[in-house]
Order: sequence, then C-alpha cells, then structure tokens
Amino acid sequence: MPKILSPEIQPVTFTLPNGSQIQSHTGTTLQAIAELISTSVAKNAVYAELNGVPVDIIETPNAGGKLNIITLFDKEALTPVRRSCLLLLGCVVKELFPSASLVQAAATDTGFYYDIAAEAPFTTDDLVLIENRMRQLINSDTHFFRTTVGRGAATDYFQQANEPYKCAQLDELKSDEHVTLGHFNTFADTVDGPLVPNIQFLKHFSLLHVSGAYWRGNADNIQLQRISGTAWASKKQLKEWLEKTAEAEKRDHRKIGRELDLFHFQENAPGSVFWHPRGWTLFQTLIAFMRKRHDTAGYSEVNTPDVMDRSLWEVSGHWENYRDHMFTTQTEDGRVFALKPMNCPGAVSLFKHGLKSYRDLPMRLSEFGKVHRYEPSGSLHGLLRVRHFTQDDAHIFCTPDQLENECINILKLVLDIYQQFGFENVLIKLSTRPEKRMGSEEDWNRLENALSYALQSQGLEWKVNPGEGAFYGPKLEFVLRDAIGRDWQCGTLQVDMNLPERFDISYIAEDGEAKRPVMLHRALFGSLERFTGILLEHYAGKLPAWLSPVQAVVMTISESQVAYANDVIRALSKKGIRCVADLRNEKIGYKIREQTLARVPYLVIAGEAEEKEGAVTVRDRSGASLGTLPLSDAENHLAQLCFPSEVTGV
Repeated sequence: MPKILSPEIQPVTFTLPNGSQIQSHTGTTLQAIAELISTSVAKNAVYAELNGVPVDIIETPNAGGKLNIITLFDKEALTPVRRSCLLLLGCVVKELFPSASLVQAAATDTGFYYDIAAEAPFTTDDLVLIENRMRQLINSDTHFFRTTVGRGAATDYFQQANEPYKCAQLDELKSDEHVTLGHFNTFADTVDGPLVPNIQFLKHFSLLHVSGAYWRGNADNIQLQRISGTAWASKKQLKEWLEKTAEAEKRDHRKIGRELDLFHFQENAPGSVFWHPRGWTLFQTLIAFMRKRHDTAGYSEVNTPDVMDRSLWEVSGHWENYRDHMFTTQTEDGRVFALKPMNCPGAVSLFKHGLKSYRDLPMRLSEFGKVHRYEPSGSLHGLLRVRHFTQDDAHIFCTPDQLENECINILKLVLDIYQQFGFENVLIKLSTRPEKRMGSEEDWNRLENALSYALQSQGLEWKVNPGEGAFYGPKLEFVLRDAIGRDWQCGTLQVDMNLPERFDISYIAEDGEAKRPVMLHRALFGSLERFTGILLEHYAGKLPAWLSPVQAVVMTISESQVAYANDVIRALSKKGIRCVADLRNEKIGYKIREQTLARVPYLVIAGEAEEKEGAVTVRDRSGASLGTLPLSDAENHLAQLCFPSEVTGV
C-alpha cells in the first residue's frame, strides 16, 4: 500500500544540478536530503541553494524545486566559512575585551576582517590570545544558527549589548525592515547569508594582523582597529595561501621601491608619487616603449589641458555622475574648474576642432594624460591605488565599417605588448549591454558583434560578463596573471555611443552627409603607476634588463683601476647602456653581493688584469659568468642583452 502522509506532511520533489530528482516530504531538513544524495555530500554540506536562493542546510523547506547542495570544497562555501569565523571572532573579542565596540565585519575573496573600537590598541599578544580562544571554541559542541527579527528588536539587543555602532547602522534602515542575526552561544551579530552547520568547518583559519581603519572610510571619523584573518576549507589550502601571501609580501612593490630607491609617498601629498631618479627612468622607459609602439601602429600623440571648465564636464556627464571623485576649484571671477579625472572629453574636443572627413578616419589619438581622482584615504595603496596618475590613453574615431578592423588591431597590439612584459596568461572579459543603456538594439548588436568577431578572428577565448557593459557601449577587459598566480585587471577597450552624441561630433561621409563617428577608448597599461607596481611585484624587482633603471654597474677591485673603470663607463654609455660605477674601496665580493641585492642585471668588473688586456669580466645578477671579453666585444654583447630586438624592433 502507498504510504499515507498526514495533512501537515506533503511530498516534495527536488531537482539536482545534474537533472536527477529526489523525492522527500515537508518537515525534512536539507541536511537529511543531502544524506539521500550521498554520505560524503551530507558530511561536507555547508549550505544549499534552493531555487537560486541561499539557505541554511538545517532549513526544512515547505516546497521543492531546484536544489544545489554546496559542500565544503566548493568555492562558494568559503564565504559562509569566513562569515562564521567573523561571528566567532566577534564573540571572542567581546568575551576577552568587554569594553570594545564591534563596528563592521566583512568576508573578502581571501579572508575576513572586523573593524573594532577598543580602548587600547590590540597587540600581537592580544591577537594570539584571541586566536587561541577561537580554537578552543571550535573544539566545543556549540552550533551557529540564524534568526530574522524586526529592526526594533535588533536595536534593543545591540543597545543592551552596548554596541553603539551597530545601533547607528540599524538606524539607517527603514522602520519595517527585518534584520538577520547570527547566533553563537549568547552572542549575536548581523549576518548577510548562511552560516556553517558544523563549527569544525572553521578549523583552517588564521588571524593575520591588526591595522587601522576609519569609521565608514572617512578620515574625519574615529580611527578603528581592523583585525584581519583568513579561512579555508582545508589545511592544504590554508598552507598554500599563507605561502603565497608570504611570497607576495616579499614582492611588495612598496618594499622594493624603498630598496631600489625608486619612489616614495608622503602625508602632505596623499596618493601622489614622488619619483626618484631611478624610478623616473623606469617610468620614462615605459612611456618611450609605448610611444614607439603607438608610432608604429599609426597613432598621433596629443596633449590636452589638466584643468578645464565645469561646463565641459557637464556636457560629458562626469559632473553629474563622477563629481564626488573630482578635484575642483573656483577662481575669483566665479568660474568653476576641475582637474581632469578622464582624458576622454579632451580627445573629443580635439576631434571637434575643425571639419573632419571620412578620409581623416580612422583617427587614432594617443595621450599620456595626467588624471586626478579623489580616492578615500583608506583605499590608497602605494602605486596600485593613487589619486594622481598617468594613463596611456588612446581614443580612436572611425566609421562603423572600420570598427571591426580597429578592434582587431587593438587586440593584436595589446596582447603582443603584454607578452613582451612577460604576461603570457591573459584573461579577456566581454561586458555586454546593461539593463539601463542608450542606443538602439541594432547599435548594440553591431558593437557587441564587432568585439566578439575581433576576438574570434584571433582565435582567442573570452568570458562574457552579461549586463556589465557601460550604459553607452560594451567593453573588453584584459586581466593579467602574474608570476605567483594573482590576477590584475589592466587594459580596457570600450566602444562609446555616448560622448559622440553628447558633444555632437560628426564627419563628412562619402555621400556628403554629416555622420556620427564610432569612438573607441583604449588603455593598455591603464595607469602607468599601477602597471609599474605590478611589474615590480611580478618580477620581484628583477626587471628585464631593457626596463631596469640601471642596466650595468662597473666595479673596480682597487683604486688603481678608477680611471679605466671610467673609460668603461663612457664606452658602455655610448651604446646607450644605463650604467653606474662602484668605485668604493671595498672588497670585490662585497660589491658583487650588494649590487646583486640591488637587482642590477649585469655586473662588469674592471680589475688590474682586465685593464692590462683592455677587457672586462661580466656576470649577471644570477651569478652566471659571461666571461672575460675585450671591451669592444663586451659593449656590443651587453647592448644586445639590454636592448633585445623584440623590444627595439631592430
């Protein structure tokens, strides 16, 4: 006989991602349903997605649908793991430091952090104490759970817990909004998603460090203490991440910048770089390289003003949409000016100056433009996030018929350039039409097809980001993977239907009619400052010889070779080699060690024996010997090494 269910219990059907179905009934937890899939899935189940909605694994759904059980080793499980670590961290901080106020917690791509207002700064010993107590609780039998309450009830709880910052955040909600609280023992905090069902899932975590952070990211507010940590699904993942992080710290471009005397920052010019001679040489080498590639590719270099009237930014739309990030000033006559945050309006203004014919197109305008953007103080990060930087911008104005070919040319250029800098692994993202956009469907079809055709014609793979394009057109993003596996979004190619319309620009077509050009925005390095930081970290400061600010150092063994060493310097300099002399009265072994640590590509020794033979002994920074060569041979050989044909084009 068929099983008879009570009126309160009804059969439900769940469809798994592979298309198979599982029969159950109301009142059954998702954990129990996971058991029907397999013991392994149930053992490692973290949460579930029911009809696309994340739910706790202990939930008892009233209806079936599409069910996806997320296990501990799915990438998506890491957010609940880190979210639960934050709940545990908050609980322990309040237990050990009752007077501390919890402010803001967040899970990140690699870990988590909690901003806390405490009477005294947390020390390294405090961090150890907190982590040890967290591990003790992980070995307990306590579980997490979530409840949903009204805003008023949540405010009452945090008022009783003496949490003023939490109350301030709740005050910003509507009176009828509900709040989800995560619970652990008697402690509760706001959470924005599922928690782990098994506290043992949190074993593989580590608290990393304490840093400063401002309340709501505003430097005018109170400074808080940020406890940062990381958490992973397994001991192996945690170990690999810690090793990778340690390697990243060794490669930190700020550390390398100090060691190699390249640049510095200071408080009275936040987010702006003070380039030292060697750093400026590197910066200018990048510009010279890109300038040469632009010349070969048919670009004309231009320059537009750094400061322009507010009216220009109103036409471009920046005043309305980007004003909070712009630096502005008002003159005595009442005119308002802005430091440019973008180069685009200047390029459009150049195109608009004078009549343009279809014979002038495509018009490729490149500019190493200085731009200024206000970034919050807390987000500034060496060369990687600044307020004043240089873009290798280019703006291309072309006819619709020329669009596909221009996209192909840009793709070839950008990928070849990245390859020359040692980036073989480039991820390309195609961001398509957003829900709110301007232009006809026909225009969007043509523009998206032009980008996808260009990618396809070069045999490239790409990822589609549906709906992530700008409101004025689709775009390509180029993501570089560095030597230790980190991804950096650098170049972009955008198709713009907005600015040509806003600025009312046109060209005279073959039929004599005025028509709108298509506008392409293209940056390959993006920000030269940021790209420099990426290069320093990618190469751990050991830049390719052609990029190195100092390519060779000439070293003497004794004072008697000073005159000969200067002759060697002059000979190498005539070949264009960037070289310096180390004439100190130190042992040659000491000099070699120091210059190797300075990451100079080539070490040239001019000792007594070399002087007698009119030769030099050459070695590279890895310690490999290039032998003792006649000076003329050494000049030519070093010139070939320092200026390879793939860079010089010769």
